[in-house]
Amino acid sequence: MAEQVKTESPGNVWKVLVKEGDTVAEGDVLFILEVMKMEFPHEAPRAGKVTKVTITEGQENVDGDVVAVEIE
Repeated sequence: MAEQVKTESPGNVWKVLVKEGDTVAEGDVLFILEVMKMEFPHEAPRAGKVTKVTITEGQENVDGDVVAVEIE
């Protein structure tokens, strides 16, 4: 079953470090949000394969709780 990584807080997508098909280890940074001029990295909760990426670099005003990445 795929695990969803959510944005957790509203912000702008500063950097997306993975793409669909990538293999990640637990703790790898998947994407970085900019919130009030501070960078917040979001890490993989477990190892697996990235099956879906729904955010893009430069995307503005991403609401909190948006599913950004799915790992299978």
